[in-house]
Amino acid sequence: MRTRIYILCILCIALLSPALQAQQKNRAVSRSTNEIFILRGSVLDTETMKPVNKVNVEVTGGAYTKTGRDGEFRIEAKVGDELVVKSEDFETVYYTVKDKQRIRVEVRPLEEAIALEQMQDVEEELVSYKTYLNEAQSVYRRDAAAGVDQVAKALAIEGLSSQERAESFKLLGDIYSFWKQYDLAITNYKLSIKNTPSTAVEIALAKAYYNNKSYQESIRLYKRLESKKLTPQQLVTVKEGLGDAYVATGDYVTSITNYEAVERTVSELNKVSEAARVRTKIGDAYDQQGAQQEAASNYNKAAQLSSLEKTESSVRAKTNIADYYSRNKSYDAEIELRKSAIEDLSVVAPDSISNDDVITTQKQNYKIGFALAAQNKYDESITFLNKSIEEAKRKEDLTVETNARRRLSEIYRDKGDIDKFKEAYEAYKEVVDLSYNRKEQEISQATRFAKDITEQQNRIISLEKDRQLNESRYQLAFQEQELVKARDTRQKVIIGSLILVTALLMLTAFAMYRSSKKQQYANNVLALKSLRSQMNPHFIFNALNSVNSFIATNDERTANRYLSDFSILMRAVLENSEEDFIPLSCEIDLIKRYTMLEHFRFKNRFDYEIEVDEELDVDAFMIPPMLLQPYVENAVWHGMRYKEEKGKLQITFAQKNEETAVITVSDDGVGRKRSKELKTENQKKQKSKGMGNIKKRIAILNEMYGDRISVAVSDIFENGEGTQVQLFIKKA
Repeated sequence: MRTRIYILCILCIALLSPALQAQQKNRAVSRSTNEIFILRGSVLDTETMKPVNKVNVEVTGGAYTKTGRDGEFRIEAKVGDELVVKSEDFETVYYTVKDKQRIRVEVRPLEEAIALEQMQDVEEELVSYKTYLNEAQSVYRRDAAAGVDQVAKALAIEGLSSQERAESFKLLGDIYSFWKQYDLAITNYKLSIKNTPSTAVEIALAKAYYNNKSYQESIRLYKRLESKKLTPQQLVTVKEGLGDAYVATGDYVTSITNYEAVERTVSELNKVSEAARVRTKIGDAYDQQGAQQEAASNYNKAAQLSSLEKTESSVRAKTNIADYYSRNKSYDAEIELRKSAIEDLSVVAPDSISNDDVITTQKQNYKIGFALAAQNKYDESITFLNKSIEEAKRKEDLTVETNARRRLSEIYRDKGDIDKFKEAYEAYKEVVDLSYNRKEQEISQATRFAKDITEQQNRIISLEKDRQLNESRYQLAFQEQELVKARDTRQKVIIGSLILVTALLMLTAFAMYRSSKKQQYANNVLALKSLRSQMNPHFIFNALNSVNSFIATNDERTANRYLSDFSILMRAVLENSEEDFIPLSCEIDLIKRYTMLEHFRFKNRFDYEIEVDEELDVDAFMIPPMLLQPYVENAVWHGMRYKEEKGKLQITFAQKNEETAVITVSDDGVGRKRSKELKTENQKKQKSKGMGNIKKRIAILNEMYGDRISVAVSDIFENGEGTQVQLFIKKA
């Protein structure tokens, strides 16, 4: 035992709310205190929270168990029982069972105990997985518990691959099969296959099903294996297993079909002893079916084949054939085969056959003695029965010794040798008593063995379930993480797509906006060109009317002079006709020349004055060409033309501020209202092109270049006479 000293720290159940505690207490009182249940618990190191192994746990006067490698224990108990948790490594702990809730014991080791445990943990880590499995392989045939414990240690190593776990569970299945714990073998073979599928393990599982009398499961698995790609030896095993299972279910015809297929295969492989064994099984199937002739034929063939080789398989074939001869009272043939089997057995496997095997030497000698006695050859029978007894005593086979001594006493009785009969009978009774006592011990040992093996297996299953649960949690966490990543990726893709679509829409909208602006700009340019093209004919029309008036009055000199000045003006107008803006200085020159022409025509109607502020930088301001002409023309033609006395036209160019210039066109004519009244009917029908065009030009230019031009028209005098037009021009 390891030297460890533990100090009891806490033995508690998770604290519950007061209301819940009261409710549970009331329920506990209402239950029968004699109800037995399985109490579950664990013993843990309080510092590392590692499980403490091999701790004794018992109920006073009741059940007993111990903790496993996982520190867990399960024990039968009832409310009010005293639970004792003890070990040489720490002080004994006493606990009164209060309810069915799981309990936990936490212990604190001393420093030297911790150091020792850490050293042992390091040593255990150095022990490889293969070392544990090799140790299990070497010990399990003589000590099942030790073999299972070594496999459990191997499975407790963290980070085992699926293949390694499968190998470990397969070995567990082999151990349980050897010790005839077939239900446990089935469980472990299934776990092995679950970790890593294997045809060899599936075949072992099918055998375990058969040995556990689960014949239908065995047949189903064997038939499923038939459809797989098998080696010749695996196919032989599967077909023979099917034959055995069908015999067990009474389907002899199908079993014989499978046996014959096996016999053909092993014969082709030149495996004589196996062919003899299979022939024996075919004979058994015919015999159980009641077909004696076919049974005898196959037994004879098996006998011939078994005589060709000396192997364990041929020995089994001989003993099976001998059993058939015994059933049919062919005692000489039986005796001959059994003697041959004993001779062969001494060569192929003298000491490796267990007592419960049917081919042991003591069993064969007993059956020879039985056959001789059936022929009334008592002396020879006694010789072989004594051989059987001696061999059984040497191998401690009380079953055969009991049967042989009983049969020996009966022979002495039949011979009439009363003294030897009494002596043999007394020896028989002693062996029976010894056998009975040993049977009780074996039953007790078998019970303890089954209990220990089951507990070990339960711990292994619990560890495997915990591992699978942890793996499931890891898989769920991993899957959740992957789902989160996928969701984030989808969200990023969606957001990116939305951003891209939004960007495309914005680009499209911007492109459409720019296209619209360009189109609008083009339309404005076209409109300006159209308006400018309309301004020039309008102006020309009015000028030509003036020339026409000169010609009508036979004033050719004046007409020529007017045309000369008009051509100069027209050249300047045409030069600027394609420009949206020209310097204010150019516009001043144009308006001076135009005003001069109008005054030349109507010199008796008005005088004019054009003033330019000296502080005004006429080259810094830009103005649309011929912008002032319509206003000047309007002042002359509609203001002062209808005035009886001579009027006055004044045009001023001044600077309002650093950024704005003011152009004022004022006249002292009849005014806008009076002018409308004085228009003839024909003039009223005609629409004023000049003023309408100028308003459109200003609106378009302001839209294209910003609000750079504004116009204000007002009356000068309170009686409505006189008109003033102010144009505000801003720098570009």
